[in-house]
Amino acid sequence: MDNKLTKTEEAYFDRHLKLAGFGRQAQEWLKAAKVLVVGAGGLGCPVLQYLATAGVGHIGVIDHDVVSFHNLHRQVLFTPDDVGKNKAETAARKLANQVPFVKFSIYMEALSVRNALEVMDGYDLVIDGTDNFETRYLVNDACVIQGIPFVSGAIDRYTGQVSVFNYQDGPTYRCLYPEAPENCGSCSIDGVLNVLPGIVGTLMANEAIKVLGRYGDVLSGKLLVMDVSGNGFDTFHFSPIEENKNIHSLRVDYAPIPAYDEQEIPSAGQYPDDALLVDVRELWEYEEGHEDGHINMPLHELPQRMEELLGLTDEGTPHRPVVFYCTTGKRSRMAVELVKKQGVEAYAERLE
Repeated sequence: MDNKLTKTEEAYFDRHLKLAGFGRQAQEWLKAAKVLVVGAGGLGCPVLQYLATAGVGHIGVIDHDVVSFHNLHRQVLFTPDDVGKNKAETAARKLANQVPFVKFSIYMEALSVRNALEVMDGYDLVIDGTDNFETRYLVNDACVIQGIPFVSGAIDRYTGQVSVFNYQDGPTYRCLYPEAPENCGSCSIDGVLNVLPGIVGTLMANEAIKVLGRYGDVLSGKLLVMDVSGNGFDTFHFSPIEENKNIHSLRVDYAPIPAYDEQEIPSAGQYPDDALLVDVRELWEYEEGHEDGHINMPLHELPQRMEELLGLTDEGTPHRPVVFYCTTGKRSRMAVELVKKQGVEAYAERLE
């Protein structure tokens, strides 16, 4: 492949070409690179925008999810007209119009044990912009198997973190997090400041450009942690653990990504007649249209309304199971995890 810059690219990347310590060579390395971005949401949007405008030659983007109205305050590639459309396809289409000399590969599916190795094959770098530990471990293990470095970011309310894993024999994600931390927050429940994913996503894109353009100090073996409410930035160091690099096959116990999987969730007809049907969408979504017999408890209110919910399940012998509903099934699954800790039999469904 000819990675020499065209006259159009020279004009577009003029300021990169004049940049000491970067220049034409780094720009041509970017043009030659193939990067896979896992997730086109809050983190994925700024990552994709800056990788494309930086001149990464081939960008893959995988996301099964569709744009929701409540995404728009932080997922800056999307508009109200995009609600209901697939995120990966929509983001790639818009960026292809913005930067026509970048090639995009679109995967309108969930990353899973079944497809991770195949999807990642041939990429030079993976960027994980997902929001759960199951996917992060899956991305890590697939990258270790294939010898691919990856950039990872995470956000929660006002805080974020960024690191680079599996880079030049450096630590893997499992070296930092041998096990998933307990009691982690969720944007769906706790909220998130809209600028935070932009800040963290831009830093993730910067790490990717460092790796591909071979400049700067890469965050390998270092975790950058920030609190945007207090302007606090700290860097923590961690070391590689050799046994975490001895991964030769994907495990079978990763949780499905997304949280909804048609083949794992029984149909509504399989639930007991007295099951409690709870719609965990926001009130405005519920008021726009809902199924008869469904009560509304938005996901972010569920921890505070747990006693109320448990009281409703007590109405019957044995206790009534709960079926949670939302548009995609993702919030439903999160609700299931919350109430299972209370010993409640619960299921996740999505609205048709």
